[in-house]
Amino acid sequence: MMIKNRRDYLHFLEQDRLALNVKPTLKNYLTHDIWRFQVALRKLEFRKNTSKTLIGKGYAAYLQLRVRRLGRKLGFSIPANVFGPGLSIAHAGTIVVNGKCKVGANCRVHVCVNIGGSLSKKGAAPHIGDDCYIGPGAKIYGDIKIGDNVAIGANAVVNKSFDSDCTIGGIPAKVIADQGPLEILKNKRTEIKY
Repeated sequence: MMIKNRRDYLHFLEQDRLALNVKPTLKNYLTHDIWRFQVALRKLEFRKNTSKTLIGKGYAAYLQLRVRRLGRKLGFSIPANVFGPGLSIAHAGTIVVNGKCKVGANCRVHVCVNIGGSLSKKGAAPHIGDDCYIGPGAKIYGDIKIGDNVAIGANAVVNKSFDSDCTIGGIPAKVIADQGPLEILKNKRTEIKY
């Protein structure tokens, strides 16, 4: 799922805002660093995916530099067009994501997370479903698929695929509960109708 037009852009922004539980005020835009980063990331995705003119592509390049600068300040290395709507970054701190990864809607990511590619298969990277929770320190890598509604525990090392609706943890990761974050939270954080 990518931002392909202005309607998509506004939808992604609203879902991210709801997932972060940020009120749409000027004060929050100016002082909530994670929200500012996510707004800049979504604007970059919109411009990168829709700009056809030289001026538009130049503006997208400027936005790329802005996202990189904000990311360095917060410790994030998150490329464009990886996360679906409803991204919620819990804290500032190291988060590194491979540009080939695909993560669905309503993902909550904590500090010190690394989502990386595969050494053996060039270009292969994790695909993570909707409504997932990624705990602090989780390492997810390789040509793997994680289903919808999966909670990945703190410091888990995930190097194989897992089905939907479970909680995984450990080194190497294994299923530790047959319920995912939606059962734990009792409802979805945001509306993902698209």
